[in-house]
Amino acid sequence: MATGAARLIEENYIESGQVRYEYHYVTFNQPVGKLAAEAAECANSQGAFWPYHDILYANQNGSSDQYSEPRLLAFATELNLDSNEFRSCLRDGHSRGVVQEDVDLASQMGVKATPTLFINGEKIEGAQSIEVYREVIERKLAQAQS
Repeated sequence: MATGAARLIEENYIESGQVRYEYHYVTFNQPVGKLAAEAAECANSQGAFWPYHDILYANQNGSSDQYSEPRLLAFATELNLDSNEFRSCLRDGHSRGVVQEDVDLASQMGVKATPTLFINGEKIEGAQSIEVYREVIERKLAQAQS
């Protein structure tokens, strides 16, 4: 989802309680992606999912080590997370099950790209403008009221 669109959806629909938002991990069987998702879930256990999510996306560089364990640990340190707790969570695989459940769900739902949104069952793939999301959300809200 485009960053501006995400903010506008949050402001116009989520905060008012009209829309509920769920985030699920999708890794497309990439080991480095799975490790990054596990790290995000470890950050989540310390209440820092969104800041960690944002630092992951801000540091995408296409290199093979973009989400190496040392970098993931450095991101946690940058966010002032408890380093020992984070390191233990990541190395011991505490978040592995949660990530795998989301990966399995994405596969079952036919997710092939990120972002992919489901708005009351309607799949929208790829980052779209707020107008695209607004049209679908408004249509689904109107259908729910009928």
